[in-house]
Amino acid sequence: MAFVLALGSGYFYFQDKYEIFGPLLIFFFLALSFGVRGYNKVKGFSFALLIFAVVSFAMTYPKLLTTWGDFQVKSLIVPLLQIIMFGMGTSMSIKDFGEVIKSPKAVFIGLVCQFTIMPIVGATLVFIFKFPPEIAAGVILIGSSPSGLASNVMCYIGKANLALSVTLTTVATLLAPFVTPLLMKFFGGELIPIDLWGMMWSIIKITILPIAAGLIFNKLFHGKTEWVDKAMPLVSMGGIALILGVITAAGRDNLLTMGAVLILVGLIHNISGYFLGYWGCRIFRLEEKSSRTIAFEVGMQNAGLASGLANEMGKVATVGLAPAVFGPMMNITGSILASYWHKNAPLKNDNVGPINEPSTQN
Repeated sequence: MAFVLALGSGYFYFQDKYEIFGPLLIFFFLALSFGVRGYNKVKGFSFALLIFAVVSFAMTYPKLLTTWGDFQVKSLIVPLLQIIMFGMGTSMSIKDFGEVIKSPKAVFIGLVCQFTIMPIVGATLVFIFKFPPEIAAGVILIGSSPSGLASNVMCYIGKANLALSVTLTTVATLLAPFVTPLLMKFFGGELIPIDLWGMMWSIIKITILPIAAGLIFNKLFHGKTEWVDKAMPLVSMGGIALILGVITAAGRDNLLTMGAVLILVGLIHNISGYFLGYWGCRIFRLEEKSSRTIAFEVGMQNAGLASGLANEMGKVATVGLAPAVFGPMMNITGSILASYWHKNAPLKNDNVGPINEPSTQN
C-alpha cells in the first residue's frame, strides 16, 4: 500500500495538484510506519515514519494544529512536555545514578562532550549557512539541550552501555536549567535576546519539577500502578508527535522557504554529534560500549525540550523550526546507527583505547 501511495503522491506532485498530493503523502507515511513493524531489521523506523506523517499533516492542514476556535494549540506544548517528564520520573529511582559512582570518568566525559560538541557544531553551521537570527538561534538551542529519551532506546538496540545512557540522560537533564541558558547566552546572545533567569525557570518548570514529582510518585506507589508504566511510553510518543506537528504548522511558511537547507544542516549536525562523540571517547580511552553510548547521547538531543523553550520565548514559528526538523531526523539516523552496531557487537575485552584490539589480560 505504501508503494502505491508513493507512486500516487509523486504523480500528483508533478501535476501540481497539491490538494491531492498532501493527503496521499500523509497516508504513505502512515502505511510505511505500520508496514515496517512487520520486519525486525527496520521496525525501529516506525515511530520516526509516524512523525513524518504528522509533519506532513501539519504542512497540509496547518490550521488544524494552530487554533481550535479561540484555543491556541501551542499552549499544549508545555503541559505535554511536563507529562512526558513526569513519566520519565516514574520510571526512575536512585539506582539510576549508580553509574556516576561506578564510572565517573565515562559520565564526566559524556557530559563534557554533550555540552561542548553540539553547541560548537551548531554555532559553526549557522555561521556557514548564514541563517536568519531566530532560525539560527533554534539550531544553537537544540545543540545546547540535553539528550532525549530516544537515546536510551538506541543504546539498547545498538548494544551500548544502557545503564550509562540512562545516567547521562538523567544527569544532563538535571544540569540543563543551569547549562543550557549559559550556552544560549554565549553562542546565541547576539542573535536574539536571552533572558537567562527566565530560561532557567522555564527548564526547571518543564523538566525538574515533573521529574521530581515522578520520582516521588514512584517511591510512594512503586509496583501498585503498573498501568502507568505501560501507558507512559505511548503517552510520550503521542505527546512528542503532537508537539512537533504543532511547531511545524506554526512555522509552515518558513519551512517552505528554507526547509531543505534546514534538513541538510540537521543531518550534518546530527552525524557530527555521533562521529565526534564516539571518537572523542575513543581518544580518551573509553571502551567500545561506553563510546557508543556517548555517541548517541551527544548526537540525539531533546527536541521536545527545545521546542518547549522556543514556545516559552514566544518564537515557536522561528526558533522552534530547528527542533521540529531535527527531531524526526535524529530518530532516523539513530535507528540506522543502532541497527548497524546491533550487527557488530563490541569486543568483550575492549578496554585499551581507540583501536579495537583484544586485551592480552584474562
